[in-house]
Amino acid sequence: MRHHNGDLADNQQEHWQHTYTAHPGMYGQEPSTPAVHAAEIFHGRGVKDVLELGTGHGRDALHFAREGFTVQATDFSVTGLEQLNDAARAQGLADRVTTAVHDVREPLPLPGASVDAVYAHMLLCMALSTQEIHTLVDEVRRVLRPGGVFIYTVRHTGDAHYGSGTPHGDDIYEHGGFAVHFFPRHLVDSLADDWTLNEVHAFEEGELPRRLWRVTQTRS
Repeated sequence: MRHHNGDLADNQQEHWQHTYTAHPGMYGQEPSTPAVHAAEIFHGRGVKDVLELGTGHGRDALHFAREGFTVQATDFSVTGLEQLNDAARAQGLADRVTTAVHDVREPLPLPGASVDAVYAHMLLCMALSTQEIHTLVDEVRRVLRPGGVFIYTVRHTGDAHYGSGTPHGDDIYEHGGFAVHFFPRHLVDSLADDWTLNEVHAFEEGELPRRLWRVTQTRS
């Protein structure tokens, strides 16, 4: 399959692999704030199984497992998933967590209507073209059961890094080796076509700080 900015995306995969190798558990063991919120939403909706896209070394996947959900975690970094599997075994959660190496530019390796919820923290704002993002969200809708919920976070065009660094087109800018697709609001709205858009919540995270949206939408 041919991909927009294919060389950039392939380089990013290699960059993340080296980063996780050099900095094991680089985001710490505590879950992200969006994951804590997502778990509350999932409990309220009776969710039993969660697919996490771009899990990294798995701090959020482990939180979902501790909360009692069955978690399928994917990432394109073998090293990150190895760290997640080691942590799951150490915490007695291996029976609740399964992992799969997967590039989200390819179809999701799941049958249709097979999961209750999908979660992705800053995965959609990686080095993906707008078309690839739309295709991915279509895949998320395919694998969700009717009424299933999709919660994702993205850095947006109000972020301090937007418009600076190395430009790659399509609102993608690279800083310190990491490429980010910054989301305008109309992209969020267009990704909710044929969905119920429940919430777009602005928040900040980390140094700078990064400015993000947490988006919750439900498969109609």
